[in-house]
Amino acid sequence: MTPHLKTLSAAGVLITLGIIFGDIGTSPLYVFQTLLQEGGTVNAQLVLGSISCIFWTLTLQTTFKYIVITLQADNKGEGGIFSLYALVRRYGKWLAIPAIIGAGTLLADGIITPPISVTSAIEGLSNVPSLASRFVPGSALILGIVIGIMVLLFFFQQFGTNVVGSSFGPVMLLWFTMIGLLGGMQIVHNPGIFKALSPYYGYRLLMDHPHGFWLLGAVFLCTTGAEALYSDLGHCGRKNIQVSWIFVKTTLVLNYLGQGAWVLMQPANTNFTNVNPFYQLVPNPHTWMIPAVALATMATIIASQALISGSFTLISEAVSMNFWPRITIKYPSNIRGQIYIPSINWILCFGCVAVSLYFQTSEKMTAAYGFSITIAMLMTTILMYYFMRYVKHWPLWLVTLILCVFLCVEFSFFVTNAVKIVKRLFFLVFEFGLIFTMYVWFKARKINNRYLHFIDLKDQIPLLTALSADQSIAKYSSQLIYLTKANNTKQIEEKIMYSIRSRSPKRADTYWFIHIDTMDEPYTMEYSVEQIVPGKIIRVDFRLGFRIQPRVNVLYRKVVEDMVARGELDIISKYDSLNKFKVVADFRFVIIEKFLSYNNLFDVSEGFILNSYFTIKKWALSETKAFGLDTSDTQVEKIPLIVKPPAFSIKRVDPQTSEPVH
Repeated sequence: MTPHLKTLSAAGVLITLGIIFGDIGTSPLYVFQTLLQEGGTVNAQLVLGSISCIFWTLTLQTTFKYIVITLQADNKGEGGIFSLYALVRRYGKWLAIPAIIGAGTLLADGIITPPISVTSAIEGLSNVPSLASRFVPGSALILGIVIGIMVLLFFFQQFGTNVVGSSFGPVMLLWFTMIGLLGGMQIVHNPGIFKALSPYYGYRLLMDHPHGFWLLGAVFLCTTGAEALYSDLGHCGRKNIQVSWIFVKTTLVLNYLGQGAWVLMQPANTNFTNVNPFYQLVPNPHTWMIPAVALATMATIIASQALISGSFTLISEAVSMNFWPRITIKYPSNIRGQIYIPSINWILCFGCVAVSLYFQTSEKMTAAYGFSITIAMLMTTILMYYFMRYVKHWPLWLVTLILCVFLCVEFSFFVTNAVKIVKRLFFLVFEFGLIFTMYVWFKARKINNRYLHFIDLKDQIPLLTALSADQSIAKYSSQLIYLTKANNTKQIEEKIMYSIRSRSPKRADTYWFIHIDTMDEPYTMEYSVEQIVPGKIIRVDFRLGFRIQPRVNVLYRKVVEDMVARGELDIISKYDSLNKFKVVADFRFVIIEKFLSYNNLFDVSEGFILNSYFTIKKWALSETKAFGLDTSDTQVEKIPLIVKPPAFSIKRVDPQTSEPVH
């Protein structure tokens, strides 16, 4: 996309329009249409009440919660639910659960937002008089175009988006200007529509309409992009988002008011079935409808691109924070933060195509849309409580008041969206799979770490020094490197020492122990070196932000080069023949991988988690590839994980003497 823009600028605001507001900016394509379809008889009460609910949802949920409050929870400039979790996790171990659920449901949104947005745009061709007979919503022609656009969008992810990314801002500026002007042109004919901004009409709709409260499920669609807005904080900076939102919200409200004004000007008893008020605002359909649909399509593609990129970032953070198995992550450009994850890309692609084929029309998609995002927003609210109370140290009465507003609004949306669960059973497997994978990976690693046995490294120094000098043992490697999980520099895992001394003793000139510490700051890249025994036993501690990939091979070589340049290390081979010609010594990494031993007696829950963990691990990247190690200089050793060995006793008896044969 673009480098991180931390300061307010015209360029920053333009880029923000292209990156941040695609999802929420294309919602006028389907929100008001959905309210007319679900509201029954179309009258002034429905129109004014619907627009009032939309306006106050954008005000309370998007503006107040996200633009004003949540954007303050930036982690060194980065946003998103994992960044928020990194800020508050010290205040409760259980906070990993809302982080997992929030991330899983937000990812699940990635398979319905692109189809619903693109389909809504392409269906606009049915409003072109000369094309109306062929472009019928749900037809094979529209489905083919929608699926073709999405497949191409996912295909081009592997090449990066920096080429087309530069045009995102101008396109979205044109889009927001257009929807604002279209709405304003209708408001001129019916300025009385401005009274819909009063909360009174929204209240009366919820109280008096036969299904008023349940219409909130459709109203909620106007703010579905708010959670993604926070996730993209790091791309543009808080000030640029807050300033550009003033323009975005103004154009959105003008467009919704314009749609309402158009509906109220139609004759009584008009049938609005299959009528999208958004496209009815376009003047002279013969001339302007195709350009309007083309611009809408470009806007929805940009919205989809932002969501896909956000999904990649979310999974990358999940991997770094041990919520997700290690998978292949690629960097298609030199732009910081732009990544490509092949497995996630094609899973999302398959999901989007399946959603399009299953629902076929945008109207049916909206009936199943929103449930996941309400849960994600509720999870963010839980984490935000801890941020406001314990990080910001706001007074309890203020935090409680803010929380009551958030929960009142979001719980109402949750209840009204929960009834959609029958229509969205299609998604449950996907959502459950994401959340289940994150929970199992997180929980199993906690269990795994619980049974790590550390010993005092100081006690092992004599053995390592003697082994290194023992000429009777063939040298295993000149420089031998292990990855250690010991946070304390004075400790080492017992399994590492077992590997060195007991599994065909590994003699080396220098033993290296490398530790990686994932920091709460997203882009930290630091290291420290401790020569426990100079030239013989060295420990390196890397402190990497949760958005930095731990490519150990590259990082380690940088450390070695730095130490050689400082005169702290000699890496010339100790072999006489090679030393004579100043040949660099050989390096070898040893990776210790665990497998679940059969010699365990678990309780049901722990056994299920560990068995699931090792099953998932078979599909994940190996430790060697995950840490960016070259297979030619890496040795993998497998050891059994014995958590709970079965307890039994066996009785010794005297040998039986056989009777003499006669």
